[in-house]
Amino acid sequence: MKKVCMVVQDPMVKGGIAAVVNGYRGSQLEKDYQIVYVESYKDGGKYSKLLKAIRGYFHFLKVLVVDRPDLVHIHSSFGPSFYRKLPFIYMASWAGVPIVNHIHGADFESFFRNAVNRKKEYIRKVYDKCSVLIALSAEWKECLSRVVDSGKIRIIENYSILNEKAYEERNMRACNNRVLFLGELGQRKGCFDIPAVVEMVVATVPEVRFVLCGAGSRTDESAIKKLIEEKKVTANVEFPGWVRETEKDRVLREADVFFLPSYNEGMPMSVLDAMGYGLPVVSTKVGGIPKIVHSGENGICCDPGDVDSMAGAITELLTNDQTRKSASAFSMKIVKEGYSLEAHLKMLEKVYEEIT
Repeated sequence: MKKVCMVVQDPMVKGGIAAVVNGYRGSQLEKDYQIVYVESYKDGGKYSKLLKAIRGYFHFLKVLVVDRPDLVHIHSSFGPSFYRKLPFIYMASWAGVPIVNHIHGADFESFFRNAVNRKKEYIRKVYDKCSVLIALSAEWKECLSRVVDSGKIRIIENYSILNEKAYEERNMRACNNRVLFLGELGQRKGCFDIPAVVEMVVATVPEVRFVLCGAGSRTDESAIKKLIEEKKVTANVEFPGWVRETEKDRVLREADVFFLPSYNEGMPMSVLDAMGYGLPVVSTKVGGIPKIVHSGENGICCDPGDVDSMAGAITELLTNDQTRKSASAFSMKIVKEGYSLEAHLKMLEKVYEEIT
């Protein structure tokens, strides 16, 4: 059995990368390959993060020397994540082990396109050491092809796990008028647009509840809550914090519409999670979102910042049972036909076999 060393985050880290990897644990992938997980990052203060990284580097070195893996699969992003992964890439390269760099980043503008030439050349040099780069969508493959030859890039989109029981239960009950957001509370996810959207929806659906599950910086969270207060819609918004497992399952079951007003994305796990529960989606035309949110079918894709269109789409879904139930059915159909965990793992294993 071939050995794979996978560089990952702590399972409890908030965000999409940990969610993707957590689906691998106990899956068919672990039956087909001997997977050794090396954790390199955790949430917390800077010293605990540093200690986690140092331990990760030493663990990785031990795996390279003792276990001698057939390939290294690194989950990375842009910004600080890129630099944290450098030692892993250099060590694997020196050891002559093929590297799969699974790139989950979203902000390509500041990371590469707007970078100075010296930084661009360094990024190219690092990525050239990788055997394969995994992009989350065709759009991101196009972006990454500015860094490395497109022949090195494979598209493997994120996946969803179906919850047909939750879908059936939602179709049997009345609309709760609950709109769910899952993710980082900040500018990139479009959260500063949410207060204006809430205000507009409340005008037609006064009992609506926007459930904003996630966390952000203290500054961003305070600013978002202040905007909500200024719009006088505080009673219509909940902030449960970051949710996992049972609590995440509950909010997904209770929701009627999923809302993600992002400005930058790859292939967001939050949208796929919501679709796996049969939720209609109102989101934006960025990254791989239009590939999974088909306007007029399972929801609406708006331009980033177009609060009027977002509010109109949410209002229509909440007030029109036929439209909402039709969109819900399309979400389930899209996931079933192309975004299952099984299909995702088959594509990943194809990459593994290609380079070993």
